Formats: sequence, C-alpha cells, structure tokens
Amino acid sequence: MSQSVLELTDVTFRRDGKQIIDGISLLVGEGEHWALLGPNGAGKSTLLGFCAAVTFPTSGTVRVLGKQMGRVDLADLRHSIGHVNPRHRLQYSLTVRDVVLTGITATIDLPMRWAPTAADVARADAMIASVGLRARAEDTWPTLSQGERGRTLIARALISEPRLLLLDEPTTGLDVAAREQLLETMDALDDTHPEVASILVTHHLEELPTTTTHALLIADGRTVASGPAREVVTTENVSAAFDHPVVVGFDEGRWTARAKASRIV
Repeated sequence: MSQSVLELTDVTFRRDGKQIIDGISLLVGEGEHWALLGPNGAGKSTLLGFCAAVTFPTSGTVRVLGKQMGRVDLADLRHSIGHVNPRHRLQYSLTVRDVVLTGITATIDLPMRWAPTAADVARADAMIASVGLRARAEDTWPTLSQGERGRTLIARALISEPRLLLLDEPTTGLDVAAREQLLETMDALDDTHPEVASILVTHHLEELPTTTTHALLIADGRTVASGPAREVVTTENVSAAFDHPVVVGFDEGRWTARAKASRIV
C-alpha cells in the first residue's frame, strides 16, 4: 500500500452563492500519476487549488503530505509541492538555469540579495539535463519554444524535490511534435523520480502520458468516476462527463477520443 500524499475528503466550494465543487473526495498515493479530467467549467482549476494548498474549501478537509490545511504553515507545505503552469509569467528575461533556480526560492524571478550555492547550480543543471535541455541552459526565456518552456517548468518544479507534482494543462499551445516531447519527459519521471505523485489537469485524452495510473473524471463540480485509469477513462464515463457521445480508444498506453456526430445533410 503506497503512502498517502494527498487526501481530499468530501470537499465543497462555493463562490458568490454558486456551488463550484460539490462533495469530491480523492486519495493520491506515493508514486501514483493521476489525470484530472472534465469539460471546461467542471471545477478542475478549483480542485487543483486545493491540491496546491492555495485555496481553502468551503467545507470538507484537505490533507497534503499528512498535514491538514488550516492547521499547518502553508508556505512550508508548498515547498513540497511542484507546480507546472504553462501561463508562468516572468518579469525579467531569465536564462533557463535561472528559471529553474527560482524553484528553490518558490518565486517568479530570482530574489534580490539571494545567490545560489554551487550545489544549487549543480542541481539545476542536473534537472535541466533530465528534461533534455542541457544545450539550452544559457538561453533566455523569450527565445524558447513553448515546448522548451514546458520542459523548463518541469525542471523548475522538480528542483525543490517535491513529493507532489501538479501539472495544469502543460501541453497548452503546443504543436503535435512539442506535445509528444513533453509527454515523453513526463513519462521519464516514472524512472527518474519514482516516489513523486502527480496530478495532470486536462480535458484532452490525447494529452495523457502512458504512465498515467489513475483518473478522476468530474463534471459540474461532482465526481463522475474515480479510480484506476483504464476503468475510469471509458466511452461511457467520458460521454457522461462531457454530456455528448464520445468514443474512447486505448492503444499502446495512450488514449484517444472521437465524438459521435450526426451526418450533416
């Protein structure tokens, strides 16, 4: 039995009188790789905010690494959570290495009057190499492709040696080749960081890595299905969540989705 990394128990969230999340529970174990799936507006971003220890539920409990939100210093807790957000914004034109180093300080830019140690730089270079960007370490953020930025952000998230890795639609804006390179990088984490648990948010089944072990499928703030990925990501469940007939396929570790459409005459 893997050790629990994240536990949501009957969480709800209301905003301006509207129910955004309605009684969702989730248990993520060490080394498990979860997909958080659902249509736009389903509540995925809100749920990820609980997982990142940045949003408090209206009711229910959130435990990250055994610590309950509301009873622990969240700043310390967040150092054990890696967050990959493709909308990451930089104020200054940092190099790839500098961007990765900001993962140590948990800041957007390098803090004033802070300098990395030789060990910090060596660790950053090791993370950069692990995502296939050794040759780009000195290149600046604006010169990177979207795919290279995504891989840089994965290295940034991993440098603090997190136990939980959150990926918020990491393939947004990528072409097919860049998407596949990023998915290969994510698949490799199963070997390089086997104890790290992850949650990947998407509404495209084609964006799920082959290492995906579990899935939580939600719609309208409620759970449609949760558990082992092959049991959850099915034609029946996905059609129910998206409120549209969708044919789900699975081949060589990857999922596909195709909507059934009436022929237009």
